[in-house]
Amino acid sequence: MRLLVVGAGSTGGYFGGRLAAAGRDVTFLVRARRAAQLKAEGLQIVSPHGDLTLQPKIVTAESIDGTYDAILLSVKAFSLAAALDDLAPAVGADTVIVPVLNGMKHVDLLQARFGKQAIAGGVCKIAATIDAQDRVVQLAPFHDLAYGELSGASSERMAALDVFMQGAGFDARLSPTIQREMWEKWIFLSSLGAITCLMRGTIGETEAAPGGLAFANALFEEVVAIVRAVGTPPGEGFLTTIRGQLTAKGSPLTSSMYRDLQKGGAIEAEQIIGDLLARGERAGIAAPLLNATYANLSIYQGRVGTA
Repeated sequence: MRLLVVGAGSTGGYFGGRLAAAGRDVTFLVRARRAAQLKAEGLQIVSPHGDLTLQPKIVTAESIDGTYDAILLSVKAFSLAAALDDLAPAVGADTVIVPVLNGMKHVDLLQARFGKQAIAGGVCKIAATIDAQDRVVQLAPFHDLAYGELSGASSERMAALDVFMQGAGFDARLSPTIQREMWEKWIFLSSLGAITCLMRGTIGETEAAPGGLAFANALFEEVVAIVRAVGTPPGEGFLTTIRGQLTAKGSPLTSSMYRDLQKGGAIEAEQIIGDLLARGERAGIAAPLLNATYANLSIYQGRVGTA
């Protein structure tokens, strides 16, 4: 199997790097600046599971010379439109695209561009960042990647992808309920992002603030109500676990969106908060706290831009 990883940032760089180090046939599709840096310094991963540096196979949009069996799409959501144009020459009649972006809007865009049959589901769970030396730095030990047909059906292509992913130094899993997992991740990310960004603090700091616990619980209920109305309903066990994480005393937990905000960078406000809010409004679900969060982040995003 030939895999094209679109993006060599904190997510694509980590999972693609582990796969390449394990001997899999992996190529990274990157922009010119990242390509030059990778050629000069290699792909560097700093991780609790062991550091590595490798010289990856790379292509740019202009140098793609054929199609791939699978494509792992790992760019930030606000870079998706450009990425679709870049990866189009790599998509053949039997190519499967596995996106691990946040939210669900990307699924609609991918299916409209490449057809429903070409798109599978994907969920990754990793805390990682790109540091000042352009290294992929894993911030916590977990590194999970799940994938599966959006319909939940078994397929030869997903079975082959699962074989490809196993034993590469991270936790890989073929899921028959990947669509539910994608909606559950959206619940977690939108709730965590809204709480930490609007409060400008960690979960523990929010919980300890006057009214903070009530705020966190109320916002979480708004998000869950929207997903129950417009998406795949979450499991009760998941809801209990996530509520506990979002209200834990002394927790240092923050969101990647909050970390991006602290750096003064672009954030996925539209994809994580705005799109969910819009779907809820179309379904007649009131979400005043989520609305306030989106307004707040939209003002910030208008100042810093998206690139």
